[in-house]
Amino acid sequence: MSFTDELKPIAEPIWEATLEHPMVSQLGEGTLEQSPFEQWVRQDYVFLIDYSRVFALGAASAPDLERMGRFATLLESTVNTEMDLHRSYAEEFGITESELEATVKSPTTQAYTDFLVRCAHEGFGATVVSLLPCMWGFNVTAKRLAESGLPDHSGYRQWIELYAGDEFTELTEWCKNLADDVGATATPSEQNRYEELFQTSAQYEYLFWDGAWNEESWPV
Repeated sequence: MSFTDELKPIAEPIWEATLEHPMVSQLGEGTLEQSPFEQWVRQDYVFLIDYSRVFALGAASAPDLERMGRFATLLESTVNTEMDLHRSYAEEFGITESELEATVKSPTTQAYTDFLVRCAHEGFGATVVSLLPCMWGFNVTAKRLAESGLPDHSGYRQWIELYAGDEFTELTEWCKNLADDVGATATPSEQNRYEELFQTSAQYEYLFWDGAWNEESWPV
């Protein structure tokens, strides 16, 4: 059994809860109101800034040139491709790029990005397993939404098509294979640690959706 086969039962209930969350189910139906999605766009944009930093740290800790190069490529594609989708959404909402970058992180976004950056400083294995839930979860969520039919809403359809598409699926499979390699060479105690990090990251993914739905902000 591969390491990601062992991780999947940890993630599956979180994925199911995510799909049942009104933020995600309404996105899939095309009935989600703009306000929570605008919150998601703003928060995911500032999340991706730190996510890109984690790719940079992953490149620095990579054990070989091939993996170093792939992490460098992911850094470039996140900054210049994935974040372009958020910029286009923001433009539709009348939000300028400077306003988007000035977004204050919500408590969940702050906690999640702090967690990821800390994992990236822990070492290459911790970097990989903490990054995986974002890629894997988005891919699974988008594919399962697509199975029910694409919504008429162009923005929500674009989101599903991006994260269910071949390019993002290939990226997800690459990260899963990388996690399998990391898990195969880990000691039992390291595997336990990686499972804990994976579960925490997957739970943050759910909380990120929930925070957007509730338009979470700092209480004072």
